[in-house]
Amino acid sequence: MSKVRILLGDDHTLVRQGFRKILEERPDWEIVAEASDGREAVRLASEIEPDVAVLDITMPLLNGIEATRQIVRRHPSTHVLILSMHSAEAYIIQALKAGALGYLLKDSADAELMRGVAAVAAGKSFFSPAVAKVMLDDYVRHMAEKGLADRYESLSEREREIFQLVAEGHSNKAIAELLSVSPATVETHRAHILQKLDVHNTAELVLYAVRRGVIS
Repeated sequence: MSKVRILLGDDHTLVRQGFRKILEERPDWEIVAEASDGREAVRLASEIEPDVAVLDITMPLLNGIEATRQIVRRHPSTHVLILSMHSAEAYIIQALKAGALGYLLKDSADAELMRGVAAVAAGKSFFSPAVAKVMLDDYVRHMAEKGLADRYESLSEREREIFQLVAEGHSNKAIAELLSVSPATVETHRAHILQKLDVHNTAELVLYAVRRGVIS
């Protein structure tokens, strides 16, 4: 089995060294490059094409959000995990819209970092419990302030199943096999879900799922 190749991006050398020490406890993971700023992270991602890029948001020359956007656009096979000190919803939303699959806070436990990298490496979404709570609390407050009905309640039982599986990062083919239906049926349900929730792509669907507390 080939190793999961990881790029670390953070402007603090000691932080990168700490992450390296934690992640290299897994013999099937390899830190293939380190970047001290966002531009270097984008350049290294282009040269090396790692499986996972673990990026801080606050980096010089190019911030982690923009670096994520460029990496994901140029190399869709590189999955990005944001590891940041910022827990405000605005940062989380920007990261997801830029294409990040996961978002962890820097004060997360080592085990959470390991789980996050493992999930993102498999193409699945992952958020630290603190991040998920921020999103859910903001969602509940927004719904209460606006007096809005929860669109999620309009989904059928099967649509809710597929909604969660899509948000977790499963492909249509994988969902079809799990539910014993055709990929075309999954795609039809997926289209209905997007329409009912008034979201326009998978990134927005994942954002909705985190806000709603469906995934964490």
